[in-house]
Amino acid sequence: MTMEIKSNIDPRSNRYVELALEHAEDIEADLIILEMDTYGGTVNDAKDIVELILDFEIPVYVYIDKDAASAGALISIACDSIYMTPGSSIGAATVVVTDGTAAPDKYQSYMRSTMRSTAERTGRDPRIAEAMVDEDIEIEGVTEEGEVLTFTTSEAIKNGFCEAEVTSIEDVLKRSGYDGNYELVAFQLGATEKIISVFLNPFISGILILIIIGGIYFELQTPGVGFPILAAMVALILYFVPYYLNGLAENWEIITFFIGLSLLVIEIFIIPGFGIFGVFGLLFTVGSLTLMMVNNDWFDFTLVDETALVKAVVATISGLFGGIMILFFGGVRFTGTRVFRKIALEDVQDIKEGYTSKYIQDDLIGKIGSAYTVLRPSGRIMVEGKMYDAFTRGGYINKGVKVIVIDNEGTSLKVKIHSEENKD
Repeated sequence: MTMEIKSNIDPRSNRYVELALEHAEDIEADLIILEMDTYGGTVNDAKDIVELILDFEIPVYVYIDKDAASAGALISIACDSIYMTPGSSIGAATVVVTDGTAAPDKYQSYMRSTMRSTAERTGRDPRIAEAMVDEDIEIEGVTEEGEVLTFTTSEAIKNGFCEAEVTSIEDVLKRSGYDGNYELVAFQLGATEKIISVFLNPFISGILILIIIGGIYFELQTPGVGFPILAAMVALILYFVPYYLNGLAENWEIITFFIGLSLLVIEIFIIPGFGIFGVFGLLFTVGSLTLMMVNNDWFDFTLVDETALVKAVVATISGLFGGIMILFFGGVRFTGTRVFRKIALEDVQDIKEGYTSKYIQDDLIGKIGSAYTVLRPSGRIMVEGKMYDAFTRGGYINKGVKVIVIDNEGTSLKVKIHSEENKD
């Protein structure tokens, strides 16, 4: 069976290799050939792929067609056999940050250790593997101090990092004892995985964020309708699942999103206004949606591609502002549509037709009672042994304070602090 890595190594490559190896087990493949042409990618994902290959029982050969640099070199060294085409190269595994400069020493140390241990497990010279990362390592007859080691095809053969120079996968099979008597199966992602990869596009992610925000808003505007919140839930699933399956969305990022959402609900329904709950709710919600798109390590963006980070931020902000635009402009138009008229109550209970919301008698005006709860500005009061909803003119009244009813608003009483309380 054949599989390939011909792009930057990232969480998608990680999942691709995992699925390919599972498929190889399902079809009981005798041999796997990994066709490689990459300049590298994220170290964490490359390390995951290395572990998958090293622990796999079926032999895995790598066929390097042009380049196996950086993380690609690490994965190649993990394979049982290495084959290279004329003009190919392997090495240059120094860890770099987004601007192309070398990453801090802790990352270089990690990569050196990983290259060394991987070479030891596959029977290759660990010192040479380490020299592909560290320019300070000098090996007589192989590399000089001050340059990171990169092998051409002939150099790799000479130093035991390549079995032979080949021109095709068929050459690899022939050298492995398969002379025409075999079936070559090329692994390809299924339709579901291809759809998942579509939703990893930052542009699509921005649209999903827009649907999530818009759906929640319209459901709050027309509670009980169901469709807006259903659309928001579907968009949320389509947002979370692809990033989670590809190793980008960590559990803590998903939890952070729901914490942010909960804080916003508290701000809207329990503590009206826009205070600390609203600020942190917005930060947690938007921040988690952004972090899910990039392969950060607990807010460590050293190895995160700058372009990917910018795309993630732009997609999230675009989705957020797009949702806000829908709230302001789309919401008004939606209330005038035929669909809205079918689900909304439009009949008016006019007072001229005998309708009234006044069920509290006017003779309560002037009565003295006490605040049964804190009024800030609304709450409940007790008057002559009966409980009533009440509100102030904007002031704050503590529980137990005497109040006087100054108006009847139909379903609530308007009150103020009784003058005797002011004297006290």
